Amino acid sequence: CVNRNLGKSGLRVSCVGLGTWVTFGGQITDEVAEEMTTLAYESGINLFDTSEVYNCGSNISVSFLPMHVFNCRRSSLVITTKIFWGGKYVHIFLSSMSLCLRASLDRLQLEYVDVVFANRPDPYTPIEETVRAMTYVINRGMALYWGTSRWNSMEIMEAYSVARQFNQIPPICEQAEYHMFQREKVEVQLPQLYHKIGIGAVTWSPLACGIISGKYRSGIPPSARASLKGYEWMKDKIKSEEGHREQRKLQELETLAQRLQCTLPQLAIAWCLRNDKVNSVLLGASRPAQLLENIRALQVLPKITTSIASEIDCILKNKPHCKNGFRFSKEH
Repeated sequence: CVNRNLGKSGLRVSCVGLGTWVTFGGQITDEVAEEMTTLAYESGINLFDTSEVYNCGSNISVSFLPMHVFNCRRSSLVITTKIFWGGKYVHIFLSSMSLCLRASLDRLQLEYVDVVFANRPDPYTPIEETVRAMTYVINRGMALYWGTSRWNSMEIMEAYSVARQFNQIPPICEQAEYHMFQREKVEVQLPQLYHKIGIGAVTWSPLACGIISGKYRSGIPPSARASLKGYEWMKDKIKSEEGHREQRKLQELETLAQRLQCTLPQLAIAWCLRNDKVNSVLLGASRPAQLLENIRALQVLPKITTSIASEIDCILKNKPHCKNGFRFSKEH
């Protein structure tokens, strides 16, 4: 598994990481979770993404982390966590940030995380205060870097500008949803931020919460994510007119995947990795075999040539273009 720099920082992350949203502590047992984490580590993955709200606030169990399985060096892993949205504290200010992150570290039995993400901007707290809170936890040794998640470009730019103005620590990356049906932010906006201020991109949901896997072609299986409580929005999306159009596009992509001798999920993940501004793609899985299949997308990446990428764009018909009106102000 190839490592890439996270933005313009010196932090090296595997080009695919293991995400723990939904499945860990929810859909799968602790034994299966440990098996998948072991598989990920042995496949060269060093990035493990957690959050204070995954599994109803109990985080990923410490036993899932490779350092507890292999007794490997902590420095060989990149462990991230997300704070704020959906968590115990409703605002990102200094005291709540410190308490939230300390609680996560206690659950993970870690002294620090490599990256702490502000999961959505806090609409009731000035961005300057969020930047100061992140700087505080980094200076206290609780995290090495901080990043944003679900922030728009202007909010990220403001955080960077505030950090530079007040001698604080700026974010190094944004964690964003990216897949064949959602492209503009990662393909248009984040590259501009990378060139301007060095912001990297960690992307999640390369299979659009499983929609691109093809499992919903004949309806919604009872064991699928769309059938879980709290995911009614996903079921409605699949059954919508746009959802039916996406399914027709997936049939064409399935034919292309067969030509390339790979599965549709492998094609979708390799397509995400082809974007050189994506530092790491977070993978999710409910079975070790499924995770292994997804990791093998790395073998498909060389097959996504310029002509194949153009063929995919012709099928998707949604390639974003830089809008003339999308500009940062000169003072930035």
